[in-house]
Amino acid sequence: MVSRPARLNPPMQSVRLLDPASGLDGVIAIHSTAIGPGAGGCRFWHYADIGAALDDACRLTEGMSYKNAMAGLPFGGAKAVLRRPEGEFDRVALFQAFGRAVEELGGTYVTAEDVGTSVADMQAVASQTRHVAGLDVAEGAAGGDPSPWTALGVFEAMQAAARQSLGAELSDLTVAVQGTGNVGAALCRRLADAGARLVIADIDPRRRNTLAAVLNANVVDVADIAAVEADIFAPCALGGALDPQSVVAMQARLVCGAANNQLATPDVAELLRTRGIVYVPDYVANAGGIISVSAEYLGEDRASVAARVDQIGGRVAQILDQAKREERSPALVADEMAEAIIGEAERQAA
Repeated sequence: MVSRPARLNPPMQSVRLLDPASGLDGVIAIHSTAIGPGAGGCRFWHYADIGAALDDACRLTEGMSYKNAMAGLPFGGAKAVLRRPEGEFDRVALFQAFGRAVEELGGTYVTAEDVGTSVADMQAVASQTRHVAGLDVAEGAAGGDPSPWTALGVFEAMQAAARQSLGAELSDLTVAVQGTGNVGAALCRRLADAGARLVIADIDPRRRNTLAAVLNANVVDVADIAAVEADIFAPCALGGALDPQSVVAMQARLVCGAANNQLATPDVAELLRTRGIVYVPDYVANAGGIISVSAEYLGEDRASVAARVDQIGGRVAQILDQAKREERSPALVADEMAEAIIGEAERQAA
């Protein structure tokens, strides 16, 4: 059985962001507001041009619609993608300008941290708009840096998938982790605490080596991490780690990581399946961060975040079970589940 064509749909709205005085240059893309306001983080990265930033935003924003729907959150999908200026710039002024752009959307977009942004950046955004999460919060309240929740969700997803697809506990397995940033490092610590053996790679040798020394992990080059001898491959860097070349070389039999858009193209999901490699859909596994952001924005507490993140493992098990019974890719099964949720919301709103 082959996978269906690419599911990428254009965003329902895209807003060009350009403020030469602060250096702001990027785009906000809103994919769907059928379930609620578009919610998704703000990515701050080195993009060659605005076209590359827009392409990334379109991919990411659709994934947020699916992620929020599958996590049972009252939000649609959206994303902001900003180009990092070359040379010196006023970071606070840039994110304040971004905050003003968010405010102009009148609540149709709720922003938060993503790759390249921090709690301090969101505090600057919050000086201009209330439609932001990922801020410092009171004891017991939801909020703050969402990356630990993302890591916890991926850990829960990986544990459930390992039990179901490999018939093993993490303590008996080797996990190859690509990317040791905030989420990847937090995941590695949880895996080490669970007794898993670790192989890690990162574009920043100092960050990678520091973590490896603490966790007694083996180190390999980024170019080699997908093909190392391991039971599980965990992409936790930028997207596109799973392409035909990496899948053909892969020795792992389970893929579960924190990165968004792990499949370079949709047909890679079927290639994974035919090779006997179980794929946990990224937007299901990595939903912990947006669950935290959602709870903070809605004024909920940390207990509600923990309860929702705790459901990720069961959701993964359900998807993998259905995919196995129907001999289909888990990616296809998860997409159809998310589309059904979004479609029902659209029908009710009509």
